[in-house]
Amino acid sequence: MALHVELVSVEREVWSGEASQVIARTTEGEIGILPGHAPLLGQLAEGYDVRIVQSGGGEIAVPVSGGFLSVTDKGVTILAETATLPGESVPA
Repeated sequence: MALHVELVSVEREVWSGEASQVIARTTEGEIGILPGHAPLLGQLAEGYDVRIVQSGGGEIAVPVSGGFLSVTDKGVTILAETATLPGESVPA
């Protein structure tokens, strides 16, 4: 079983796909989300990466600035003010 993950910034969809785990730092502390996780809404802490462990293997660490993380029965949605994938230039 996999999680459907949507990572969206104010300007665009940054990443979308299937993951086996999402790890993020919220204002309440670090959280790991696995398939079947209870619904929640958390505020992302400043200065930390959101880590997405992809279903096919590999991990993406995405620096985010501000925003929220929502877990529902449909998956995980991360709404960030800014987010940049590794290798991308930082938007001006």
